[in-house]
Amino acid sequence: MARILIVEDEASLAKGIQFNFEIEGYEVAVATDGADALKRLTTGREPGGEAFDLIILDVMLPGIDGYAVAERVREAGDFTPILMLTAKSRPEDVVRGLEGGADDYLAKPFDLPVLLARVKGLLRRRDWARGSAADAGEAGDAASPPDAGPQTARVGEAEVDFRSFEVRNPSGTFRLTLLEAMLLKLLVQNAGRVVSKGEILEKVWNVTPDTETRAVDNFIVRLRKYIETDPRVPKHLHTVRGAGYRLTP
Repeated sequence: MARILIVEDEASLAKGIQFNFEIEGYEVAVATDGADALKRLTTGREPGGEAFDLIILDVMLPGIDGYAVAERVREAGDFTPILMLTAKSRPEDVVRGLEGGADDYLAKPFDLPVLLARVKGLLRRRDWARGSAADAGEAGDAASPPDAGPQTARVGEAEVDFRSFEVRNPSGTFRLTLLEAMLLKLLVQNAGRVVSKGEILEKVWNVTPDTETRAVDNFIVRLRKYIETDPRVPKHLHTVRGAGYRLTP
């Protein structure tokens, strides 16, 4: 079972989450604030240190808040999936969390079975992005298409390895976040076809197709930096005005 880090300053809530997840067979550690979380995650990058398969991260933390923790984790090159817990459920708050490095979010208050289901779904999304067909296609998970698809792909001069979430091009090697990998894989699987923003929001972001956000556009800009020779004049990842996006390998 996966190893999970819970970052939550409310002791009773953290204890309840830990208890329920351990019953499900997960190995769980708890950090009570942002500084503690960053210390544990930094230690996890050292030989023999702690490593986690998923982070459950509260936004409202003393000292360093959840947004800053997510951003620092990503800046440090740690791409462990992050599920953000937030009492701020306005669209702009959700978008800020996703753009800052979170891979999914859940508004407070929530039911523990819902949190458990979201964690399982997020881990399946990670497995789908990596091409692990055995874990990817569980029925009822809209964010996990049944076809795990390719583990590698070539787009122009870029080589994509979905197993390691890496893109290699003549200028270097770049690591993808889970959402970047999922978006790129969705486009690869539908190469030559226009994929609508609504489909992307539903299958990658796990939100309703009519959600108003520019997050998808921002992620497309980031992907172009990885796969295009000149991101300003894209040859492979095109925006089809009013319709969506099309990838031409």
